[in-house]
Amino acid sequence: MTLEQKIGQFFFPAVFINDSEENIQATEELIRKHNIGGLTFFHSRASAATNYESKKKIEFNDESYLRLKELIIRYQKCASTPLLMSIDAEWGLAMRVEKTPQYPYAITLGALPENQKNLVYEVGKQIALELKSAGIHYNLAPLADINNNPNNPVIGYRSFGEDKEKVADFALEYLRGMSDVNVLGCLKHFPGHGNTNVDSHLGLPILEENLEQLLANELYPFIKGIENNVDSIMIGHLAVPALNEGKNTSATLSKNIIQNLLRKQLGYDGLVISDALNMHSVSKLYDVKGQLEWEAFNAGNDVLCFAENVPEGIQYILENASEERINESFERIWKCKEKVGLFQSEENNTELNFEKANTLNTEIAKFSLTKLIDTIDFETIQKANQEQKVAQLSLYKSTDNEFTKNIQFELNCPQFAIESTIDLDILAFEKELESFDYLIISLFVPKAKPLNKFEIDDAVFELLEKLLVTKKCLIYVFGNPYALPLIPNLSKVSRLIQAYQDFNEFQINAAQQFLSNSECVGKLPVSIDIQ
Repeated sequence: MTLEQKIGQFFFPAVFINDSEENIQATEELIRKHNIGGLTFFHSRASAATNYESKKKIEFNDESYLRLKELIIRYQKCASTPLLMSIDAEWGLAMRVEKTPQYPYAITLGALPENQKNLVYEVGKQIALELKSAGIHYNLAPLADINNNPNNPVIGYRSFGEDKEKVADFALEYLRGMSDVNVLGCLKHFPGHGNTNVDSHLGLPILEENLEQLLANELYPFIKGIENNVDSIMIGHLAVPALNEGKNTSATLSKNIIQNLLRKQLGYDGLVISDALNMHSVSKLYDVKGQLEWEAFNAGNDVLCFAENVPEGIQYILENASEERINESFERIWKCKEKVGLFQSEENNTELNFEKANTLNTEIAKFSLTKLIDTIDFETIQKANQEQKVAQLSLYKSTDNEFTKNIQFELNCPQFAIESTIDLDILAFEKELESFDYLIISLFVPKAKPLNKFEIDDAVFELLEKLLVTKKCLIYVFGNPYALPLIPNLSKVSRLIQAYQDFNEFQINAAQQFLSNSECVGKLPVSIDIQ
């Protein structure tokens, strides 16, 4: 290969599964002309994270999985050097592709006891097998970020929790599961995105910690990953002035952070990949096309993820980089391509396995269920039910959900639901509940991200505030536990169970726990202040 062709290998532009034929042909031209190293798949242009604020409508396509497979075959046919196909699939292909198995968020896995960490291994392995079934070799996951800031707008539920040892341990299990079926993994977002309150898709978070503090906490999971030969580390778009001569330069563009800290001090010689270069924290810094790509490469990144200026970036690097530096990055990428068998003609006989996913999710539901408050027993509920003093209330789902139906089969009590607060008359609704002493409440938290209070309406908070002081409430929460501190008077609850996911398996398991009054072995992976 010429130097220019080697430089092409550093570029992993974004491609969209549901894209126009015109855009697909433009990608094919890019592959043929510039010998790019790989592609990073997203669902559609509207779903790319930097489009959230523009509110572009995402159009779903039930054929996305087949389309993904077909596109990968098509793109590989254009490539003179096999492409390393990548995707961000932290909780499975379902993160990007409809009608594919979905696994629990990292925060749910973080609730598992240490003696069940084999389930995290199995999640990594299953996700990897499903990526392979589509022709993808590289998962840009898991997070090694320690979730130590409840106001974090972008990490939260994507982290295994706030305990550095558990985060490291579980991240390694997930990576081991992928590695055992020859899919590359990636620890992100170096040097740690947990303690930030800015979304790096939209702005530049700034970490105020010094090196000593980072080594004691944020860097711990990355150090453990390095000790265990992690395939790749993704650099986050976040500034750490203490590591960068006081400057607010993004880590992705900082030699001090990548070459001095990660390479020299921590001794990492694996693949370093930038976070997506279209993210606003860095994409708006340079007016000249290709300069951002050069600056990211010059700082020490081997792979330029979501590079938007491929021809210009290649030229910039060709004119400014040393041959030695180009060869270093090229060899790291080549080694990864060899590891996943890109240069062997292997038959791909893996396929989606929904049955395995359901079985695995059922096990995770069982061992992650977390009891936070409990001052009541099932016999009391049964007695009150005989006196017609018990009702079920479902929030943000109809009563036709697995949790409510499973309990209803046993109790046969009145059921109520608030799916939307539009036209909700709280006083009239309270009147309907007046004759009941006990309420079994299932709260299906609408969103996983904390923006706008997880999309929980003020009317729902107002209703819960009143019910918690006038009734004996048993609340089962299907969603992000960081929503709990927002509920007024929650400390007055008779029972509070955190179930994390709204999957059917989690609902059925929570209902079984209710009916059997069984113990819960899950542990909240983050600190929550219940008022």
